[in-house]
Amino acid sequence: MILDDSINHEKISHMTLSELKELCRELRRCILNTVNENGGHLASNLGTVELTAALHFVFDVKQDRIVWDVGHQAYAHKLLTGRFSEFGTLRSLDGISGFTRRSESPADAFISGHSSTSISAAFGIASAMRLQGKRGSVAAVIGDGALTGGMAYEGLNNAGKSMAPLVVILNDNAMSISKSTGALARYLAHIRSTRKYYCAKEHVKSILSAVPVVGEKLEHTIRTAKGLIKDAIYDSSNMFENFGFQYIGPVNGHNLEDLIEALQVAKIMRRPCVVHVFTTKGKGWKPAEENPGEYHAVTRKKSAASGETFTDAFGRELDRIAKTDSRICGITAAMKYATGMNYFKNSCPERFFDVGIAEQHAVTFAAGLAVEGMLPVFAVYSTFLQRGFDQIVHDCAIEKTHVTLAIDRAGFTGEDGETHQGIFDASMLSGIPNTTVFSPASCEELRMCLSEALYSTDGIAAVRYPKGAESGDVQPTVSFEWSGRRGRTLAVSYGRLSADMTAAAREASQRGEPVDWLRLVRIVPIPEEALQTALHYERIVFFEEGITRGGIGEQFGAALLEIGYSGSFEIVGVDGRFVPAGTVSQQLALFKLDRASMTAKLSAHPGGSNAT
Repeated sequence: MILDDSINHEKISHMTLSELKELCRELRRCILNTVNENGGHLASNLGTVELTAALHFVFDVKQDRIVWDVGHQAYAHKLLTGRFSEFGTLRSLDGISGFTRRSESPADAFISGHSSTSISAAFGIASAMRLQGKRGSVAAVIGDGALTGGMAYEGLNNAGKSMAPLVVILNDNAMSISKSTGALARYLAHIRSTRKYYCAKEHVKSILSAVPVVGEKLEHTIRTAKGLIKDAIYDSSNMFENFGFQYIGPVNGHNLEDLIEALQVAKIMRRPCVVHVFTTKGKGWKPAEENPGEYHAVTRKKSAASGETFTDAFGRELDRIAKTDSRICGITAAMKYATGMNYFKNSCPERFFDVGIAEQHAVTFAAGLAVEGMLPVFAVYSTFLQRGFDQIVHDCAIEKTHVTLAIDRAGFTGEDGETHQGIFDASMLSGIPNTTVFSPASCEELRMCLSEALYSTDGIAAVRYPKGAESGDVQPTVSFEWSGRRGRTLAVSYGRLSADMTAAAREASQRGEPVDWLRLVRIVPIPEEALQTALHYERIVFFEEGITRGGIGEQFGAALLEIGYSGSFEIVGVDGRFVPAGTVSQQLALFKLDRASMTAKLSAHPGGSNAT
């Protein structure tokens, strides 16, 4: 077996072609076995095995840097940089991340998780290395789906004017989470179908064989290599060339010889260069090759969840409403299946818009629809909505432009780790004027809140809901629900925590003094009647599946102080830390938001000074 913790650039760069092919087979087996057990991104990682092996053949991470866009396709990179024995802990609590992390390994040049950031980061790294007199090169690996994000073009535009030793590897598999859309997808399809193959291998080999480690021949070699690459350009008007990048490709992303040659040429050029690589998602495993969308992300082995998921409930309800209201428009950022928008797309294709990985554009596009009388609904993961914050404020809220946000994956999301938790959206939206936010605790309540958001609000209206299925029964409402007055302590929460919070209050009551509960559904603005209800309790404990600083709990407490509250007020939530990978149950327990921890907190007598 070749693959172990000692594998590194020095060993890989001395391997024969047959050894490299065996290494790739071992990488695929390891990735397939681990992802099937732990969950994770499968098809994309199987598709980049040869590319990753070639990268580590050409680039030495001790002096060079490799930046991965999104990072979900970097499993082979982890295995080739000393993490083989740890790979079984992938996406587990205290295990290795499903994305790149500088804190995890010096081989991970930059944090990843969100899309379209790699070129900007890589150019910054290359610029810093040049200023410090370092000789290394920088590679950024970005997929065709990530190129639908505007930040990628900001990076290309800035880097192309430099002479930085930056190699951008475009991993083109013609598919993001949902199939790439728009003019870029058509442009890349044109390149794949009409341009001749990369320059003749024998000519490149003859050039590379003449490259000295140091010496006078280097400048001539680079000039000659540039000339050959120029001859391989499809036409006189290449998008990447227009940005100032030299272009190489397209290259077969599963042919190790071609990949190594192309990357070697790009590296010795020491200027901005794009290597266009085409790969097949799921390569080497037939089920994933035939259905890469289904195997984009694989769920950790576990017992099947019972009940309807919030995502499915949203998708079906929006589809139902849209069939009776022709003003409804559905928008997604390359995630129609993941957000439940596929139902709407199938029923009302003319009113469905997949804008690509472009959340900023999605929000303002929705605002444009709204000012002409449509009712746009943008379905987006909480963590990705962060990218459209300015557009929410500037283009929607100021003039009360009515846009509905369906915020999926609100709260803890599990194994994807720090970059994908939905813990900021409630705080982010709560400070924006002309904004209403609902956080339902059940699928039926979600359906009610969606209707309320569409037809009974103006400005921004958001409905936020968690990953997975509902966890308990509640009496559906769009405002708040109260247990009634029995004791001196009040437990308050919203969203997914509601069912466990009410159960914890009942259990705490059985242990001692009665504990009442209040669950919020409309969390922005907080219902005045809910505040008046809470005002007369001696002790209030607010449980929040989100950040406590600037969160709904803080605002609830501040509002109570304004109307004269003088009792004890405490918030339990995400207290100034990022949320690590783990199961949702583990994450809830880590932040004392599981039922047992809430019961213990409510059963304890308040002590000392109040915590807010």
